[in-house]
Amino acid sequence: MKPSETRTLLLASIGGALEFYDFVIFVFFTSVIARIFFPPYLPEWVRQVQSFGIFAAGYFARPLGGIVLAHFGDTRGRKRVFTVSVLLMALPTLTIGLLPTFASVGIAAPLLLLLMRIVQGAALGGEIPGAWVFVAEHAANRKSGLAIGLLTSGLCTGLLLGSLTAIGLDLTFGSELILRGAWRIPFVLGGIFGFIAVLLRRCLAETTVFQEMQKEGLLSQELPLRVVIRDHPKAVLASILSTCILVSGVVVVLLMTPTLLQKSFGIAARETQWANLAAIVAGAIFIVLIAAATDRFGIRRVAVPALVLMVGSTYLLYLGASQHPALLVPLYVLAGAGTGATVLAPLVMVRIFPPAVRFSGVSVSFNVAQAVFGGFTPLLVSWLAHLDPIGPAHYVAFTTALGALSLLLIPSLLNFRVVDGRRTLLKRLAKREAETPTISSGIRKRRAVGACVAESRVPSLHRALARRDMTVPSGQFNKVAISWYDSSANSRSTMISRNSSESWCSATRTCCFSSLFT
Repeated sequence: MKPSETRTLLLASIGGALEFYDFVIFVFFTSVIARIFFPPYLPEWVRQVQSFGIFAAGYFARPLGGIVLAHFGDTRGRKRVFTVSVLLMALPTLTIGLLPTFASVGIAAPLLLLLMRIVQGAALGGEIPGAWVFVAEHAANRKSGLAIGLLTSGLCTGLLLGSLTAIGLDLTFGSELILRGAWRIPFVLGGIFGFIAVLLRRCLAETTVFQEMQKEGLLSQELPLRVVIRDHPKAVLASILSTCILVSGVVVVLLMTPTLLQKSFGIAARETQWANLAAIVAGAIFIVLIAAATDRFGIRRVAVPALVLMVGSTYLLYLGASQHPALLVPLYVLAGAGTGATVLAPLVMVRIFPPAVRFSGVSVSFNVAQAVFGGFTPLLVSWLAHLDPIGPAHYVAFTTALGALSLLLIPSLLNFRVVDGRRTLLKRLAKREAETPTISSGIRKRRAVGACVAESRVPSLHRALARRDMTVPSGQFNKVAISWYDSSANSRSTMISRNSSESWCSATRTCCFSSLFT
């Protein structure tokens, strides 16, 4: 990567880690929150479920926040939304650290806590999709997978910060002092981290893709959400299913498992915290490795072994915790490595929406899935664990199987690799034949073939097309990226003329082929 791209990725990852810390620090203190924000006369398991319910409320707020922020991301710029979302996260996190408890204000305490979680969820609904789009559009040729992997690994660093904070508080104050008020410290720190992230985001530059769309007047003229729902329903469905992988890996394996192991198998809190810490580190490493591998081998070839590892290692963790608790750390590290498969979700989503509506497409798909699966997951998994200690592993297997269906929905897209156009384009052109679309006058009528190439240099693309006796617009752009679309959607088909560059498609001049004519 170029130095400027490395700097952008680093700043984006640090900001994302700090903001994700703000969102997840809640779950590390659910046991404490259950005792101080809910009536003491309720059974402990009921208060635990209520705490996870308030945690889940943040997921239900994600779609609304994500849709609103993504609209401005597609129409006003990625960077602006990227900065605003951090501020929206910092303020409620700081407020949670200052809230009165049930002993002070009664039922108002959990209601205020619920309100703050809703605001946090709305902020995160725009933050994570925006971050993936931002770094993918900044990434160098053939490095988009690595860029998304590094950013997603940065989000795991937010989990790591939360785990370290929980362990540090336990070692420093003990459970009694934490209940008396030390629990406020991580939330106040989270607010401070959020304001630091705002300052970091101000140093970032807008993506080249958005700048070129804005310069050439190629931004979406319709409501981006409407375009996504009307023109890309299959991509939305595939993205929602792929998000199931991320939900089960992050929410169940990394966030809920420490508490579940304590309740179901009687393992000490400190042991589960240290094991969770090691698992998060393993997950952060494997996210980068798996994402980088997709740049070289393609998503489908990498996805199969990654998903098998995720499901198998989760079963080993829960079975081992019940029968061999002394092996908790190595088993949890293996399960953490399995969560590296969660990076498959953003890799799929970023590649299947055109840039003019990419932010909205990723955001609505990701946040709807988070609201449906992420919102109900804490409650459902808590109930399953109450019925069967191995129940959470069954849930991970089920949701991972749903996520694997996304690989079957869009095989033409998931087969492609982010590589140089000369090596990939001819191969795809030979294999992906489609129906002949309506071709405007002045363009040769030949069969249309689909292609899927990312960030190819224009000269390389010219040479590749020339070998197929094809014509392309005169090269006046630095990069092009070609995405696969249904050729029957004539309104979005690319019309390539012999002598001009006026017939680029409506999405953008940097990523906009739906069909090529040979």
